[in-house]
Formats: sequence, C-alpha cells, structure tokens
Amino acid sequence: MSVLRNIKSLAPLLDRVLVQRIKPEPKTASGIFLPESSVKEQNEAKVLAVGPGAVDRNGQRLPMSVSAGDKVLIPQFGGNPIKVGEEEYTLFRDSEILAKINE
Repeated sequence: MSVLRNIKSLAPLLDRVLVQRIKPEPKTASGIFLPESSVKEQNEAKVLAVGPGAVDRNGQRLPMSVSAGDKVLIPQFGGNPIKVGEEEYTLFRDSEILAKINE
C-alpha cells in the first residue's frame, strides 16, 4: 500500500469532491479568545478538487455543481476521510454537498 504524501496528487474520480473543513476561528471578531470546548467544528469547507462528473445512461457526462476553490456547506457526518500528515480532508459525492456559499 502506498502512502499519500501530498494531497495535490489525489485526483477525484466521477462525481467525487475533495474538501477540507474550514477550521473555526479561536477568537471573536473583537479579539476575545474562545475556549477550545466552545469552538465547534464547522460544516463549511473549501473545495480542493472535483472529479469530471458522473456519466448518465446515455454516456453523457453530467456537470459538477461545484468547482475547486468554492466554499460549500457539507453534512456533519459522512464522506470518506483522508489524512495526509496532520491535515484532514474528506471526499464526498457531488450530490452530498448541501449548498454552495456565495460571498
């Protein structure tokens, strides 16, 4: 079994989306530091890579709903976790992504 050394070498297939959760800020906008127990894991993530899309019954490629660089809302649980060094990533199907966040 080979070990993944760099997340950039991972190319999602079909309708898979590779994301990394956005870590919550440890302090408020006014500069107050929050205790670790009150900083919950957010369901926001940044899309790092997307597959080419699934193929329908007629062999036509279905377009992906998100692109690399998009900020998205992901489910609290699910997906396939991937760990590279100390960094954690998750692979979801395109249909599992809850929403795209437009800023």
